[in-house]
Amino acid sequence: MNDAPIRIRLAEAEDDAFILGLAERFTGFDLPGWRKRGETTAGIRRDLERHLREQPPNSYMFVAEDDDGARVGFLHLQKVVDFFTGQPNCHISDLAVAPDREGRGIGRALLAYADDWAREHHCRLVTLAAFPANERARALYEKAGFGIDLLRLAKPLK
Repeated sequence: MNDAPIRIRLAEAEDDAFILGLAERFTGFDLPGWRKRGETTAGIRRDLERHLREQPPNSYMFVAEDDDGARVGFLHLQKVVDFFTGQPNCHISDLAVAPDREGRGIGRALLAYADDWAREHHCRLVTLAAFPANERARALYEKAGFGIDLLRLAKPLK
């Protein structure tokens, strides 16, 4: 493991292609049987495009760079209101690391950045969602202290 130092900054328009280029990272494992890879990737890409284009309130996109200024990952945070408590939460909508940079501590650094950002913005919880088969990401999240809060179940209709 090579934990090279990285810098995390707000995304700029010049980062859009990099961010959108990582959309397939969210579907590179077995998906539930009713999910189609192309359709799921396209939906993620559309959502990212919308956030990059509209820059809605309480939606923040960050880019991680290495010492040479090369983009190595990104983080999309949303400040949301907790359904149960009405308190502010920080939701990690998207987190991706460039495939050639896996295993170097970038995901951990992005999660730590999300924690710091959430504290700074007076959030009570940091939340995220992951597909069950995304074992590498789930292991990272669990090691960082995430646990199951709600379990979303789905049933395809015929």
